[in-house]
Amino acid sequence: MSVGQVIVKATIGIALINLASKFLGFIRDMVIAHQFGATGYTDAYLVGYTIPFIMMNILALALATVVVPIFSEYESRGARQQAWQLFNTVTTLTAGVFLALIIIGMFSTPLLVKIIAPGLSAATALLAQELTRIMLPMLVFMGIALLFNGLLNANNKFAIPALTVAVANVVVIISTLVLGPVIGIHGVAIGTFLGVVVAAIMQVPALWRVGFRYRYNANWRDAGVQKVMSMMLPVALGVSVNQLYIIIDRMLASGLAEGSIAALSFANKLVLLPLGLFVMAIGTAFYPTLTRQAINPATGEAANTLRRAFRMVLMLTIPAGVGLFLLRYPIIQLLFERGAFDARATEMTALALMFFSIGLAAQSANVILTRGFYALHDTKTPVKLTVIAVLINLMFSLLLIGPMQLGGLALATSIAAIINSMMLAWFLARRMPGLWDKKIFYFVLQILTAATVMGFAVYYVDSYVAAVVPCGTIWLLLRVIASVFTGFLAYVLMNMILRTAEIFWLFNNVKKLFKRKDKE
Repeated sequence: MSVGQVIVKATIGIALINLASKFLGFIRDMVIAHQFGATGYTDAYLVGYTIPFIMMNILALALATVVVPIFSEYESRGARQQAWQLFNTVTTLTAGVFLALIIIGMFSTPLLVKIIAPGLSAATALLAQELTRIMLPMLVFMGIALLFNGLLNANNKFAIPALTVAVANVVVIISTLVLGPVIGIHGVAIGTFLGVVVAAIMQVPALWRVGFRYRYNANWRDAGVQKVMSMMLPVALGVSVNQLYIIIDRMLASGLAEGSIAALSFANKLVLLPLGLFVMAIGTAFYPTLTRQAINPATGEAANTLRRAFRMVLMLTIPAGVGLFLLRYPIIQLLFERGAFDARATEMTALALMFFSIGLAAQSANVILTRGFYALHDTKTPVKLTVIAVLINLMFSLLLIGPMQLGGLALATSIAAIINSMMLAWFLARRMPGLWDKKIFYFVLQILTAATVMGFAVYYVDSYVAAVVPCGTIWLLLRVIASVFTGFLAYVLMNMILRTAEIFWLFNNVKKLFKRKDKE
């Protein structure tokens, strides 16, 4: 099987699992929206979740990112057993660090809530503190789950790590339905904690099968551990700086109308659906191959792989951004407008989604470009560029929040993402000679042309269907399906007319993959 077929097979598999996860995620959000709407209860839950989520991202996500290149390096030297020993120690240290953070967080919860959302009312802030204390203990399991996720991906095992999100969503849905009516928003917090616990435990059998055996070892002076830390700390700093996007939005939105934090969160989840569905699948499938090729970047193989991933991401996310922009009202009404989620909440969420969708392609490209630096063991450059992007985000947030309110915060995020994408692309080209060529500009022009034609098709079909069908959830669903299907056909057809290379590369590899299955 060729490298292209391996990547396409992994991408399709991860994308299908991510689709199930995202579907369950929206069921989760729909259940929460139905019971609590865009209210102070939801604001409190989101603030309470943000605190452990930020702590987890700062360390665990950074650790999971460096696992793949380091494991690949050990494996290329024939030192696979030593790699397992190394990450045995890392598992112990990860659990210890997060346990210490939990203890500190429990005592400093009021201060943390005040920092994250200073504009909350006294009652909402007190509720946020209670929910934070319920969810903080999940830090240990979140850290271990992400570490296991990276180890399995390094061994080309993608299904189980991808499934963990789906399983966690199921746990939250059940807890919200069962506990929510009895103990309110506290039931959602308990379900969130239990979901993360299950996500960590369910990866253990798969790790055992690929060779991982846990033995207690906390020797942080080990040379391998020191290397992990030296690579991880810049990534952790970059991730922590990147979390300032969330903190800035939470802080500024807490001073706006009640429900603004919830509206931003619902809109952000919608705009990140393509990112979670396609981009993370592409990034996860390409990353192990990219890290192996980046050991010797002079061959040009790493540049070719990264360029292919970048082009595929743009091909998928530019039309997705256009679709979300045009269909924001029917999508939000279909998914959320019921129960406590009223027309006012729809209006607020649609405003945020409109401006978030502008930066979707840039946010998605940043995931791929940043992994290019990590594959080269350069974890410092993305940090510096992210700091600049966050400062840009803060500047535009302060400038736009007055005249545009909630929409200004979303637009500031998109502007910062676009500028960050351009900076990452520029500096990565200096590390990977031959990464960009004149064809990339022609490719972007092809995609923009196809997306424009798609946009007109979606607009006219949606307007026509909205005028002729009656009200109701089923009819709203048919309206969205008709618009999305029309857009998909128009976009694929235009790309075929324009002879966009990625369309044919994808089709050819899928065809070869199915032919190979038939022979087997």
